[in-house]
Amino acid sequence: MFYDIREVESESLSINIDNGIVERPRAIHFHSKCFRVLKNGFWGTFEGLVSDSEGLRNAERNVIGEGSAEIFELKSSGRYEFRAKVDPRDVSIEEKLELLREISNRIQANSKRIGYIESFKRFEYRDSIGNEVRYTVPRIGVSIVAIGKGERLQFLSKRLMKPGGWEKLDGIFELVEEVNETLPRLLKARSPPSGEMNVLMDQELAGVFIHEAFGHAVEADHVLQGASVLGEKLGKRIAGENVTIVDDPTIEEFGFFPFDDEGVMAKKKVLVENGVLKSYLHSKETAKKLGGYPGNARSDGVAFPVVRMSNTYLCRGDLKFEELLELCRNGVFLIGSRGGETNPATGYFQFSAQYGYIVKNGEISDMIRDVSLSGNLDILKNLELGKEVAFDPGFCGKAYQTVPVADGAPVTLCRAKVGGA
Repeated sequence: MFYDIREVESESLSINIDNGIVERPRAIHFHSKCFRVLKNGFWGTFEGLVSDSEGLRNAERNVIGEGSAEIFELKSSGRYEFRAKVDPRDVSIEEKLELLREISNRIQANSKRIGYIESFKRFEYRDSIGNEVRYTVPRIGVSIVAIGKGERLQFLSKRLMKPGGWEKLDGIFELVEEVNETLPRLLKARSPPSGEMNVLMDQELAGVFIHEAFGHAVEADHVLQGASVLGEKLGKRIAGENVTIVDDPTIEEFGFFPFDDEGVMAKKKVLVENGVLKSYLHSKETAKKLGGYPGNARSDGVAFPVVRMSNTYLCRGDLKFEELLELCRNGVFLIGSRGGETNPATGYFQFSAQYGYIVKNGEISDMIRDVSLSGNLDILKNLELGKEVAFDPGFCGKAYQTVPVADGAPVTLCRAKVGGA
């Protein structure tokens, strides 16, 4: 019989200012344990802040049958503390509100909402193999949503989120300036063209494409369920030779973690190398079934861990932005993301950009609004890549759980269908 025990304690604070009005700050303290027992191929679980012996007894009682579950067993022990230069918990509410009010006052928009989040997570793990893990990680972030009114409403969103402390917010006013420069022009922007064409995606939109359209398709639980277009594609070419895609929780971006929620030490994983699919993302259970390596089992609190991404990115190429524009020649340059939809089983995707520009004769021309692009994973076979990767933070939802992630890419040229959003 295998068992593991996770103990999670977290403190979080969120503050929102809506059009200058401060909403009541929300502080949450969470502390609980999750006990898992694997017996006769079936998982039994129990959640509660009780002794280890009581929790394991209750989890074993919840083994209600026989199954086929097995796990990849490995040794992985250690401790890690992410040291923030300035612990957000040492910064007063008044100072936090002062920063948010200044952001709000500087934004020139008809409507604006500023959000602040901080969290501090303490994690402990131990199992029947003898592994023991402990770590602490703080996270912090500010989000901006600004709405302008012209003939129609247009909105822009920006966010800065990192692991670490108060010092990680140093670049927030650069985002404010971007909003103030872009929103007035967006109100005068034209409708987008439609049809299949050359598309330059900025780093944020290309990163969202990699996370949503590709990343979920390499989560091994989807593969086992027959819900991935990339099932049975290991070792096969799925992209151009210039395409390498990585998931790396050790990078200090928003998806950072030192150990996953099954106590496996974090490490960089090459998913696609020079166009060839090399690996799926795994938990201990999926790694045993498919022959991979675990390390991507993640949980929201003490829920049952499921296979998730961390910091997932498309590696850099060697083209300057001007060279990408010339290769694009005539098409569109799309910037930012408003979300969209994907289907890992088919590889189909549709995303909306925040705005964009017409590319005419290799030069940036008119601004466009309300624009979307769609296609499938075959797009990976014909990409041209810029030189600099940038990451965008966010929260990813799956199995009724939400975890922090980041996705990254260089400016990327592809061919896709474009239309109105």
